[in-house]
Amino acid sequence: MTVQAAAPRATRSRKPAAATPPPDVDWRTVARIMLTSRALDRVEVDDLVPAGLVKYQFSAGGHELGQVLLGLALDHPRDAAAVYYRSRPFMLTNGLTPEEGLAATMGRVGSPNGGRDIGVVFNLPRRERATILPMSGDVGAQFTPALGWAHAIRYRTTVMGEADWDGAVAVALGGDGACATPGFWAALNMATTARLPYLFFIEDNGYAISVASSFQTPGANIAANLASFRNLLVLDGDGTDPAACAALVDRAIGHIRGGSGPALLRLVVPRLLGHSVQDNQAYKPAELRAREAARDPLPRLRDFLVPEVLTAADWAAVEAEAEAEVAAARDRAAAQAEGRPDDAHAFVFSDAAHPQTVGGTRPEGAGLSVDFGARPNPPEPVRLNLVDTVRMTLEAEMRATQRVLVFGEDVGAKGGVHGATRDMQLRFGADRVSDTALCEEGIIGRAVGLALAGLVPVPELQFRKYADPATEQLNDCGTIRWRTHNRFAAPIVVRIPVGFSPATGDPWHSVCDEVVFAHSVGWKVVFPSDAEDAAGLLRTALRSDDPVYFLEHRALYFGAEARRPYPGDGYMIPFGQAAVRRPGTDLTVVTWGAMVHRAIEAADAFGGAVEVIDLRTLVPWDAESVLTSVRRTGRCLVIHEDHVTAGFGAEVVARVTAEAFEHLDAPVLRVGGADCPVPYNVRMMNGVVPSVAQMRDRMATLLAY
Repeated sequence: MTVQAAAPRATRSRKPAAATPPPDVDWRTVARIMLTSRALDRVEVDDLVPAGLVKYQFSAGGHELGQVLLGLALDHPRDAAAVYYRSRPFMLTNGLTPEEGLAATMGRVGSPNGGRDIGVVFNLPRRERATILPMSGDVGAQFTPALGWAHAIRYRTTVMGEADWDGAVAVALGGDGACATPGFWAALNMATTARLPYLFFIEDNGYAISVASSFQTPGANIAANLASFRNLLVLDGDGTDPAACAALVDRAIGHIRGGSGPALLRLVVPRLLGHSVQDNQAYKPAELRAREAARDPLPRLRDFLVPEVLTAADWAAVEAEAEAEVAAARDRAAAQAEGRPDDAHAFVFSDAAHPQTVGGTRPEGAGLSVDFGARPNPPEPVRLNLVDTVRMTLEAEMRATQRVLVFGEDVGAKGGVHGATRDMQLRFGADRVSDTALCEEGIIGRAVGLALAGLVPVPELQFRKYADPATEQLNDCGTIRWRTHNRFAAPIVVRIPVGFSPATGDPWHSVCDEVVFAHSVGWKVVFPSDAEDAAGLLRTALRSDDPVYFLEHRALYFGAEARRPYPGDGYMIPFGQAAVRRPGTDLTVVTWGAMVHRAIEAADAFGGAVEVIDLRTLVPWDAESVLTSVRRTGRCLVIHEDHVTAGFGAEVVARVTAEAFEHLDAPVLRVGGADCPVPYNVRMMNGVVPSVAQMRDRMATLLAY
């Protein structure tokens, strides 16, 4: 590992001092935070990295000035920012202490993430200024959650009538490399089409690790490329010039707070050290590194302030104060304990005794009640399609609280491609039931930001395959609670139609693939098999404190086998509680979704010998009910539509063989979908999706064993 020298102290500048500093900026605070940030870099690079106490070090040297000025401008109680790995000066401006910063890079318990994540992957509930939304380690993933917060500012102001949100802004900080990511373009498109209160704060140091910005943006200047972008104020300037930088930040924030829509501010800055401490920047020409050193904003700030604002003695005192504070913070952070091995298991899911500080309805005490005691109480005995009970449940929850909002592609005027939101926009308005751009990354990232801002977002993804572009945001959402040590949570409900259609299959719209969702850390996975369960489970999901995948099988949307009366607006089903659909004596069949009805049809051939259990939820799944049944019947068959290899059925089989082995009279078997895509041709599709005949044959084999 190559350890670099830390960035220089502020001693002199090769550029003349600028004009008299603007009086409306607290320049002493700017100096103190920049000096503190630089001192933190030095102690890590010169001391803690060589000692093996810091494994990842990302210097903000050269980036500090604009970040601090921006942080000071975010003084509205509802401002929020999504940051990236070079944002520690901004974090210090928003209340992160030097001890917390060093505890984070050393992985100590006093870190904002409790030692669970890299020290520069930040989060911070509001202290002095903005709320810092949970950061992702993925470059560009910060843009769409910040967009969701901007959407929430608009929604809570105009729909919910909350004046304390008026004038707030959402900010996403990023480098020039992030401007090439899908998240950046998704947020740019959505922020400008909706004219949301959003700032893209781009710190362009010319490199993404070793890749020059000309590979990220044509002409290497995102501001120049976006100069004609509609509904966007584009600003461009020198991030090392104190007066110019302050004026640009002031103009950008004033534009947004004034209701004029989003802005993009690009600041050109030097990266004084490498991408990380392991990077010696050998790919940069020596003359470029010399030019960058000459543009160090810290000496320029000193020349700018001394003697007009601070005397030389004042500056020296501020510098000594920062050095002393960081030295003391280093000792305190090093003395902190490390987390215990068992601590790593906590906060994957919500805990009623330890609620999160930010996100969802619970921190504001605004959640609807959770009551699993209500029995089905249909207002009408008419059996309804599953898709209709989904819509009725959504409407009931939207009537109960304004915090619920529904959005996605075609969910508005069209009412959804499957009809699940038919006429809902007419009933609730376009602010609450809205179409989005065709961008799943933006749909899910927006949902995360909305949930962090205290709302209950219900995004629809039209088909399982269409979740693929949103994989980064979905995975990040599930680990927010864990990564922030229970400070933040984003309980969103993602509705996804899955599986084959009775009319036709195809490789793009007929994907089931629930095992991928079950493998997503921090997510609940719900898969109802009939209309009554869909209503009860969806209501539980909407009142949950965790993110939920709500999987709706396309074959059951209008299928007669899934029709049930609507069970009433109070009906809820707890997650992790299976249902026995057919009692039996000699064989336990475990299944879910559309396969439940095929399994029942197959079981009917054996009288009362076959018990059919519908799991209803896969995370959590009701292992105890399954094990109790298997210990009684002595046989087990698991059936699912997903590919048989490594499907969720393998998890059930493993648990049964481990915990009920002594009770088994036959091997535990599976029936699953073939390990190939679902064909378009219906006859071919029937050779891939498990059939009643296959199930019946496997049941007969086990009963005869």
